[in-house]
Amino acid sequence: MSGTFSKIYIQIVFAVQGRRSLINQSWEDELYKYITGTITNKQQKLLAINGMPDHVHILIGMKPSCCLSDLVREIKKSSNDFICEKNFCRGNFNWQEGFGAFSYSPNDLNRVITYIQNQKTHHQKSMFKDEYHTMLSEFEIDFKEEYLFEWIDDNPLDHNA
Repeated sequence: MSGTFSKIYIQIVFAVQGRRSLINQSWEDELYKYITGTITNKQQKLLAINGMPDHVHILIGMKPSCCLSDLVREIKKSSNDFICEKNFCRGNFNWQEGFGAFSYSPNDLNRVITYIQNQKTHHQKSMFKDEYHTMLSEFEIDFKEEYLFEWIDDNPLDHNA
């Protein structure tokens, strides 16, 4: 009997539009639970989720039938709608276009899960821009700076409600 057998692990990284610090700790767990539900409803397996006020890291076990771009589009669209419906932010909330996707072997999972779980500690020492450049370099992904996430100066008016 033939079948499809796979182990595909992907870390997805995406940011708030304009890299504004809009994800507030008071509701981030609710957001992460909502995203978890979206991933589960799409028959994918969430292994870890965490982030910072301006970006999110998600590690999934992905089935080969899944189209990653479609999954990320659905995560971003539905979570954006959820944030707006719940009035978590004053003003507009949107995710930036695009995302990073990085594949890992089963041997890497514990390290990547720990890394994602420790985002807040990690970012006390490292800025997201530096972190993202490092990931792109480690995975030998060619990029042009102008096509990366928008980098804006921190504006106190953009902070959480």
